[in-house]
Amino acid sequence: MNDITPQMQFGIFTVSDITEDPTTGITPSENERIRSTLAIAKHAEDVGLDVFALGEHHNPPFWSSSPTTTLAYIAAQTEHLILSTATTLITTNDPVKIAEDFAMLQHVSGGRVDLMLGRGNTGPVYPWFGKDIRQGLPLAIENYNLLHRLWREDVVDWEGQFRTPLQGFTSTPRPLDGVAPFVWHGSIRTPEIAEQAAYYGDGFFANNIFWPKEHYQRLIALYRQRYAHYGHGTPEQAIVGLGGQVFMSAKSQDAVREFRPYFDNAPVYGHGPSLEDFSEMTPLTVGSPQQVIDRYAGMREHYGDYQRQLFLMDHAGLPLKTVLEQLDILGGEVVPVLRKELAKDRPADVPDAPTHAGLVAAAYGGEAPRQAVPGANRGDNLVGESPYRDSESQLLSASKQGSAFGSAATRTGA
Repeated sequence: MNDITPQMQFGIFTVSDITEDPTTGITPSENERIRSTLAIAKHAEDVGLDVFALGEHHNPPFWSSSPTTTLAYIAAQTEHLILSTATTLITTNDPVKIAEDFAMLQHVSGGRVDLMLGRGNTGPVYPWFGKDIRQGLPLAIENYNLLHRLWREDVVDWEGQFRTPLQGFTSTPRPLDGVAPFVWHGSIRTPEIAEQAAYYGDGFFANNIFWPKEHYQRLIALYRQRYAHYGHGTPEQAIVGLGGQVFMSAKSQDAVREFRPYFDNAPVYGHGPSLEDFSEMTPLTVGSPQQVIDRYAGMREHYGDYQRQLFLMDHAGLPLKTVLEQLDILGGEVVPVLRKELAKDRPADVPDAPTHAGLVAAAYGGEAPRQAVPGANRGDNLVGESPYRDSESQLLSASKQGSAFGSAATRTGA
């Protein structure tokens, strides 16, 4: 278990694309790209990063259709790295299976796991899994309502619109130490998701790698305001994560020269704005390590103090050797300075980055965590009360009502 709770967490995320290297014309095989990603994750821990996050996709040219399987393997190869997703599809995955998979990942990783929920960016995934894209937001709201309860109640009776009812259902295994994995709600454009994160008191992750800062400032400001409205703390105490994107070299002109062909041919933004224009409009920073430090040390001027910064490092066909070299620079030269810069004048009441150890301490204080064991009275029940039963009050009772959040989201005009 990772007992170190930094004020901020720094890490990397991958979207798992398999892309031709435009400088060589070589496209890696699925196996080569998967093995490279495993090496990147392990190297992230070696260079002192805190988090590795893996996306979920079910279509080429992406390979990551089963993030928990991959993260479990990485958990066995690492000791301190927090394993997360970027994102887990709350709309097309069954909440019961999400509850089971991530609780299991908690146990095998010693608590080094959280997850980011989202709707994804591939429309056809909805019919592939028997869902209607027109119901994307209602699915996200209802499915998370159920997931939230499955992790906090030993026996769940539930009925909704989009799946068969549950009667006397116990999700197994129970969350490690009786504490659910921390949840980030990820969004690049949707106010309703910021509202949802605020309602539950969860984290909000703004993957601000595509649009100007003003767009994300509005989303984060809404989340902070509504977080306070629902009684979880002050706006400044809301839990915020940011995406980012960098490419570095000792000389900035070398970084630009080396990265330009990858940028120009990238599947997402290639053949669009110039590298210079895109860097001006978004947090993409291609240059020296000091330029990256200066750019990202200034993020809290735009968004306030925050808890997690993730960087996209391994996309657009960049070869493994180059990505590992980039991680060496990020972990060796950039992140140590950013830790110090972003800790300066940080108010004492701003929460540290979430970890399992921190969540356990908040739930139990100095008491021993709850360990679930089978109940003697029935095979599918568990003895003992969840520590959340009484302490969640407004949050849990409101979530049981089902429609309460939907009404709240409507009132925001989202």
